[in-house]
Order: sequence, then structure tokens, then C-alpha cells
Amino acid sequence: MIVVTGSNGFIGSNLIKGLNEIGYKNIIAVDNQDDPELKENIAHCDIQDFLNIDEFINLIRNNEIDGTKIRAIFHQGACSNTMEWDADFLYSNNLLYSKKLLNFSQKTKTPMIYASSASVYGAGKIFKESVEYEDPINLYAFSKFKFDQLVRQELIKSETQIVGLRYFNVYGPQEQHKGTMASVAFHLHNQLKDNQEIKLFEGSEGYDDGEQRRDFIYVEDVVKVNLWFLENQKVSGIFNVGTGKSQTFNEVADSVINWNKRGKINYIPFPEKLKGAYQSYTQADISKLRKVGYKDQFLNVQEGVKKYLDRLESWPKNGPS
Repeated sequence: MIVVTGSNGFIGSNLIKGLNEIGYKNIIAVDNQDDPELKENIAHCDIQDFLNIDEFINLIRNNEIDGTKIRAIFHQGACSNTMEWDADFLYSNNLLYSKKLLNFSQKTKTPMIYASSASVYGAGKIFKESVEYEDPINLYAFSKFKFDQLVRQELIKSETQIVGLRYFNVYGPQEQHKGTMASVAFHLHNQLKDNQEIKLFEGSEGYDDGEQRRDFIYVEDVVKVNLWFLENQKVSGIFNVGTGKSQTFNEVADSVINWNKRGKINYIPFPEKLKGAYQSYTQADISKLRKVGYKDQFLNVQEGVKKYLDRLESWPKNGPS
């Protein structure tokens, strides 16, 4: 049995698809099962059971789940809104929820692979999995940072696999429900369809127009990393999950324009509210991931955007991809 929290969301649903493709069907999907839009993301997947979050937590609390029968918990469930400023909401969804699963994992000796975030690095320029480089600049990032610190304490004494994956800028199929938190590629593609042009921020923090840089990683590559740790359960730790190479927003925009064979870029003023709370540059140091044995290569923006838009535009005709 495998548990996937955040099962109906962007990365969770893609992860279940990946698990199905390598033969796993006895999956417990944990999420807000009352949301029909989210439920649609996994309607095409093979799943043993669906649980709401409160149901799952109650089963854990009452010792009604046998941890010895769970091969791994993939904890993808959390508030993913980087602009959320409700501290109590973030504490409940990103920290308390995760702590309960970590305690269950350690008590039952169940491997746990969870979603951390590159946001913990804040405005820094070094993206290496070490506390001296971590400086969260918003409450979302701080909630992820705090849980990573709890995990580090547990890793010192734990004999059970715990893996934190610091996702960089993930894009790909089944993110449409995320609204403003959906990827740059998704938004730029929709802008182009609606207005024949793409809007990017003007230069900021020393970067020219549209030249702010991020480490954009395709969701299938993220799934591959998760599945590698499932098959290598002696490996624990906190790891960056990015391509290891930053690319510009202009490159994303050009890739979208090339796919659509039309369009132009319009640069707009950088929002005042984002100044001091925006990462203008990210680039994952993936040397630690490579050192433990992960060897697969990652798609670049040009390859990933083409693959994504091919799928996105075929979805209404051919069903979920």
C-alpha cells in the first residue's frame, strides 16, 4: 500500500499516474475529496481508496492504519500559495499536518517522502541544502523551513527513510486548478490565446526586462525523482529537485510563442507589492542528489514547454494526460 497526500493536486495526481505506470495500484489517495475539480485530476487513475484529510488524520490518531502495510507515504498535501499570509492556516496545513505524518512515519517505521520548497532560500543566490543558505522571506516559505528543521533533528536518530524534496519551479499537466499559483508556462500560454501577447515583468533587482531567472522543472522529472527514492529506501535527507540550470522568463515566453507560432512579449511594471518578497533568481544545486545516485537527465524549458503544451491542447479531445 502507498499513501499519497495532496493526491488530487498538481504534483500528487502526476505522482499517482507515475506510480500506476510502474505497477502500483493499491494507493490511498488523501485530499479534499469533496472538490469535483480536484477529483477530476485522478479520475483516470487506479486507486484503492479515497480519504478526506480529516478522515486520514483520525485513522492515524486512533491507530486504525497498520503502518507495516504501507510501503511509503508521499506527502504532497499542503497550502501551496506562496502569497498566503494567514499564519494559523499555514501552521495547520503546512506544519502541524506534516508533523502528524512524521510522527506516524517514525512510530510505524514507514518511509516518508515529502514536498519541501526552494522558497526556503529566499532572496539568496546559493541554493544548497544547508541552513546557512536558508532565509525564507514569506510565511509560506517559513512554514516549509520550520518543518525541514524538525526533519533534520529526526534524521540524526532515525533509521526509517525520511526524504524532503525541495521543488523548484514545477510546471506541467494538471495544474489548471491552481489559479494564480499555476506555472509561468501555463499563464503565458493562456495570455497568448486570449490577447495575442505575453506579459512579463520589466527589469528588477539588476535584471533586464524578462531576464529574471528561475530553475524551471517539468513535473514528469519531479515524479521520476520521487519514484527513485521509493526504490532506494536506504537513502534519507533533504534534496533539491530542479534541473540545476536557471533559465529566463524570456526563454519560457519564447518557447510558448514558438509552440503557438504567433505572439509577442509586452513588458509591464514590476509590482510594488512583490518587491522584497520575490525570487528573481533560483538555480538548484543538485550535487547532493547526484551524489546519492540519481542519474536521470532533466528536460530544459524548450523541451518541457513543448511537451506540456502538446498535452495541454490535446486534453479536451483525448482525456487527461
